Amino acid sequence: MLQAINLTKTYNSHTALSSLDLNIDKGEVFCLLGQNGAGKTTTINLFLGFASPTSGQALVNGIEVANNAEQARKHLAYIPEVVMLYPHLSSMENLDFFSRLAGFEYTPKQLQDFLARVGLQHEAFEKRMGGHSKGMRQKVGIAIALAKNADVLLMDEPTSGLDPKATAEFTELVKDLGKEGKAVLMATHDIFNAVELGTTIGIMRRGELIHQMPTSNLMATDVQKLYLETI
Repeated sequence: MLQAINLTKTYNSHTALSSLDLNIDKGEVFCLLGQNGAGKTTTINLFLGFASPTSGQALVNGIEVANNAEQARKHLAYIPEVVMLYPHLSSMENLDFFSRLAGFEYTPKQLQDFLARVGLQHEAFEKRMGGHSKGMRQKVGIAIALAKNADVLLMDEPTSGLDPKATAEFTELVKDLGKEGKAVLMATHDIFNAVELGTTIGIMRRGELIHQMPTSNLMATDVQKLYLETI
């Protein structure tokens, strides 16, 4: 679903990403760890088509992003650290608006079902987004991804600033998406959460993917030790 082939991005003399090779399949939740500037966000931006590679390829469901970003984005949903939604519109109205932008038109009952599926409280369906917590906004963002019928979810620090309860709810939601066959690439600093929800962990340093490992039989303390040794 997501593939990087010798993917490289340089800015003048600075190499933000160096010769990345990556494959993320259906049902895989790939958590990318690394310090600020390690190349995590650059990787996501190249898959989104927000930046063009200096060399190599970023492919989404077999579509090369650099040559056909619009077509590739039809398979993608993006959940950034802060989900940007219209604060004066309700959860339902935001979901309806962004669904229509993606070419989907749903009944009010279907929209409610999407919001209920991601665990948003029913009383928040008709409330303006401006009064929502970050965790509630993240849920609406995932509801939009579901309504868009995206095969691939790209997430950049989605649990940053969430309280423990909201983080736990988000973790279970992402795990369920993986079980449903969605491919997920998530950049994060949260090692313990990455081990809990991810099927695969990668550790980046100065634009290079140094380690890649399945999370089965991994302890968070082991990943933390490897991470600290790597950076």
